[in-house]
Amino acid sequence: MTKEYFSQFLKENLPIADIAGITLKEFSDASSQVQVSLSFITQNPFKSMFWAVQGMAAELSTGVLCIDKIAKSTKNISMLVIRQEADFTKKATGKITFTCKQGQEIDRALQKAIETKEGQVVIVESEGRDEEGDVVAIFRFTWSFKVRE
Repeated sequence: MTKEYFSQFLKENLPIADIAGITLKEFSDASSQVQVSLSFITQNPFKSMFWAVQGMAAELSTGVLCIDKIAKSTKNISMLVIRQEADFTKKATGKITFTCKQGQEIDRALQKAIETKEGQVVIVESEGRDEEGDVVAIFRFTWSFKVRE
C-alpha cells in the first residue's frame, strides 16, 4: 500500500473520504496510520471533528491493512465490517492520526479463513491521537473474512 495508491483508491471508491482530506501517513505489514484534519468540511457545530469523519479515518486505518493482505494472498476473499464501537475521550481538533497495529492478527484471521474455507472474524483497534499526542478516540472494528469459491 502506497500513499499514491491509497489516494487513488479513495478517489475511485470512497470519494467522501477524499473530500474530507483523509490521507495515509505510514504503512507497513504490521501497522498503518491515517490522518485527517479539522476543517470546515470535517467539523461539527461545536467546532470539533464530526464523529463520523473520525470513524471513516479509523476504519481506513484498519481496512488498508486488510485490503493489502487480501491482495497479497491472491485469493478471492470478501471483507466486511460486522460491528463497530468507539470511545471518545477528548474533543478532536487539529490534525488527528489514527493508528492500527494489528497486522499480525489480521494475517492469522485471513490464513485461518484460507485454510478452513470458513468465515473468520477479527477485532482490530484504531487509536486516534491529536497533535499533542493525547488520545481523542478509540475505535474497534470487527472485520469478517470469507474465501469466495
